[in-house]
Amino acid sequence: MKGIHGRVAIVTGASAGIGYGIAHVFAREGAKVVAANRNVEAGERVAREIRDAGGEAIFVPADISVKADNEKVAAAALETYGAIDILVHNAGVFWEAMLEEITEEDWDRCHNLNLKGALFATQAVLPAMKQQGRGRILFTSSITGPKTGMPGFAHYGATKGGVNGFIRNAAVELAKFGITVNGVEPGNILTEGLAQLGEEYLSKMTRAIPMGKLGSPEDIAYAMAFFASDEAGWITGQTLCVDGGQTLPESGVAD
Repeated sequence: MKGIHGRVAIVTGASAGIGYGIAHVFAREGAKVVAANRNVEAGERVAREIRDAGGEAIFVPADISVKADNEKVAAAALETYGAIDILVHNAGVFWEAMLEEITEEDWDRCHNLNLKGALFATQAVLPAMKQQGRGRILFTSSITGPKTGMPGFAHYGATKGGVNGFIRNAAVELAKFGITVNGVEPGNILTEGLAQLGEEYLSKMTRAIPMGKLGSPEDIAYAMAFFASDEAGWITGQTLCVDGGQTLPESGVAD
């Protein structure tokens, strides 16, 4: 199996959490990584770590909610590596806010990065992928919104439901160009962002997972690597739930 060896992969939100795991796993699998995010220090560190480990990577500072920044990332990928084979739109934000507390600014902030950024990132890579006659566009979705609901996450769940709708429609539109569009729906993954919700939340979520543990960024990264591979060339418009079985129990509690 060729996997993703030698492919050029843009990974947004690569500086931490799931995106950090995706960038490193893709590099270990032989991809040339273009890491994109707003935090310059963290982004440069990711690219440096990959290069120090023998991989290929560059960092491009970008706010993925801004159209021009996505175009800048695509241009850097083409200038450095001469192709764009894979886009992983992973950049996103989430925080807890009850319905009465959500402001218009909160709503726009969440949608601008999680959902509008999905459009802008896709538009930026399409010219290169269409010219090549192939491409893999991938999204980090979530179980929250598409499959489950949680108090305090209506703004976030709405964006991820939107991402899944975008995946299906974009897949139909882009299939004739040899471009597939898929996504991964993570369950509760132990990242810096999840940790900020507190030990009580982490304990509660762990009890709800049949496999008895929170996921890791690498669990999501390897699912992404399959969707990005040549071997997944006849799969499009799909999402894969990677949640340790969390959405399976009827009672919502694994034990």
